[in-house]
Amino acid sequence: MSGSTDRKNTILRKRLASGTQIIGPGVYDGLSARIADANGFDVLYLSGYGVSASLLAKPDNGFLSTSDMRARIKSLTDVLHTPLIADADTGFGNIAETVAAYEAAGACGIQLEDQRIPKICGHIAGREVIDRSIAIANIKTAVSARKSRDFLIVARTDALEQNGLEEALARGHEFFAAGADVLFVESPESTEEMKIIGSELGHAPLLANMVEGGRTPLLSRAELADMGFNFVIYPVAAMSVAAAGLSRAYRELLKGDVESERVDFSQLSHLVGLIRN
Repeated sequence: MSGSTDRKNTILRKRLASGTQIIGPGVYDGLSARIADANGFDVLYLSGYGVSASLLAKPDNGFLSTSDMRARIKSLTDVLHTPLIADADTGFGNIAETVAAYEAAGACGIQLEDQRIPKICGHIAGREVIDRSIAIANIKTAVSARKSRDFLIVARTDALEQNGLEEALARGHEFFAAGADVLFVESPESTEEMKIIGSELGHAPLLANMVEGGRTPLLSRAELADMGFNFVIYPVAAMSVAAAGLSRAYRELLKGDVESERVDFSQLSHLVGLIRN
């Protein structure tokens, strides 16, 4: 294993406690994780959207299972130096078992959301959430299930779209009181909404989800910090660029050659961890 999970947990927990803004790019497979790992980020974010697309060739609509994610987490944490937080959708039917599986696989944190099953991507319209009392109980279950206090519980609410900002804020406050380490109000649709979220929930570690082409305004890290967001993820930024590159490469191959910028085979072999004697 590349660095112990306990050590990575401690590093991430200290970083979070410092109040310094944490930056986490989305990763989705071994190659993306290895490349991100070499670039010195604070944390890597294993995107459910990315795993569903890359592993199952399906959209982020509740097709993943605990076993899918556990296997992907383990394959990555065995080689990563950077702490990894992993998306767990709604908990896959058993939150305690999912927390235990993620922690055992080497993740340093888990993200749980309060959508009804089947869940859909947080930047797609039509999301419905479970009752607030059940959502709070789920966070308490996750907190109780972890073995290490340094394993982070990221509590996401999707209530804003259909239930309004007041309900989303109320859930955020209660999730934090229930023991969540990081709060995540999904897909605010204006800078004004983001300012209100930061003002109301900025006393806690607060996550901003920057999705290119999504429902939330793309703001600079300085703007987000001023609003109270000290944890910023970019879940599909790398995958979007990779998809564009793959599309271009396959079109060029069909025509007879690949003319796009690319790493050579030796570099690619190095990226995937080839060690020569």
